[in-house]
Amino acid sequence: MADSSVFAGPALRRIRRREGLTQAATAARLSISPSYLNLMERNQRPVSARVMMRLVEEFDFDPRTLREDATIGGLDGLARRFADERFADLAIDREEVDEFLSSAPQAAAAFARLYDRAGEASVPGTDPIVSSRREIERWRNHFGDLDRAAEELSDEMRLSRGDLWVALTERLRERHQFAVRLLPREIMPGAVRRLDLHARQVQLSEMLPPESRVFQLAVQLAQLEQREAIDTIAQGARFDDETARELFLYHLTGYFAAALIMPYGRFLRACDATDYDLPVLQRRFGVSFEQLAHRLTTLQRVGQRGLPFFMVRLDRAGQFSKRIVGASGAELIEAEHSCPLWIAHKAFERSGDLLVQTVNSQGDGNKTDIWFTIGRTVEGTGTGSAARFAVLLGLDASLAGSLAQARGVSLRREDAVPIGPGCRRCHIAGCEQRSLPPIGRRLRFDPVTRGTTPFDFADQAANI
Repeated sequence: MADSSVFAGPALRRIRRREGLTQAATAARLSISPSYLNLMERNQRPVSARVMMRLVEEFDFDPRTLREDATIGGLDGLARRFADERFADLAIDREEVDEFLSSAPQAAAAFARLYDRAGEASVPGTDPIVSSRREIERWRNHFGDLDRAAEELSDEMRLSRGDLWVALTERLRERHQFAVRLLPREIMPGAVRRLDLHARQVQLSEMLPPESRVFQLAVQLAQLEQREAIDTIAQGARFDDETARELFLYHLTGYFAAALIMPYGRFLRACDATDYDLPVLQRRFGVSFEQLAHRLTTLQRVGQRGLPFFMVRLDRAGQFSKRIVGASGAELIEAEHSCPLWIAHKAFERSGDLLVQTVNSQGDGNKTDIWFTIGRTVEGTGTGSAARFAVLLGLDASLAGSLAQARGVSLRREDAVPIGPGCRRCHIAGCEQRSLPPIGRRLRFDPVTRGTTPFDFADQAANI
């Protein structure tokens, strides 16, 4: 059964404003505290069944109207569309988007529909990778049923008390009659795992490091034992492309594997006990940095939430190969290219080092744009190949004060490094690293003085 939590902040605000009530008056009619209503309006608490019934009784509320927000991805989905470079010169911030969605939900849905159908180049649904990612975003990358199933299996296999490799190997042998065999690289060229049904073997490349071997066995176990549960979740998604569905299934399978190796309750307790000390967590659970980063974006169980991290993976050219927003609401990872001032690019110069940086993702002084980010390089396949990527974790700086990696690092706005969403969409003035002028700004040329930056542009949008 899917996680039934309902977040309805915009709908609650619309009701209150329609009735002309204060938060205190609305809370009194719902028989809850004003502070609890405030949390629900900000989508920091789900609407319980009891509150939903009071909304129906007191305000003649139709719960079916919540579906409109869901179809466009709520505030995060609408903000993503307004982050398009064609609107960059309008400087539309998240607060304005929230106001639009709250006061005119049907108009917001109409805009989203027009945007999505504006042309093949800008339609998220035409790219299966984007379609799969949007479905993951809809769930905030938290799949409660898979987490619970993984915890139950972990307890059954007593993974907290023994060697994961041995336990997974025994499970595959005893339950499924599959032996595990490590094969030389020349026998498995271009592959890290193969299921040989004829020989009844799970075959792994000898080039995989220990943490990747364990993860691949957990993935194989997920495919053998959790296919029905994974298919059930995927059936609720609306994909126009079968490739998108396959990508989503691939993600869910990896999600279960990570949840089996890092069971939710035990993992969250370890995070709290260590102040999210990443190297310690890696060693404690025997996982890679990338596996750990994925798991940290999933901690959104109702009543047992972790910190809302986002995670990205980039190549040397600044292209994103993975983007997981989780519950962070981060918009800085929506750009086509990353900013060269971000530590993602410095990480390639210091391979394997853990780097930290506080950034202002828009350079416009908005509090919600200050992020504490942590990153390092990883191997492309975990087999010692020449491919390198940078994996970064990010957290709202206001929540990062207790992190082990944030000790001694300034989280103040004035010390944050301004970064933009790629030069063509970035309107930060005076950046000496700028390679291209921003869209929507008129360039200025001074025949007398040559400035220190490659391009000088007007503060206001050009009338073109």
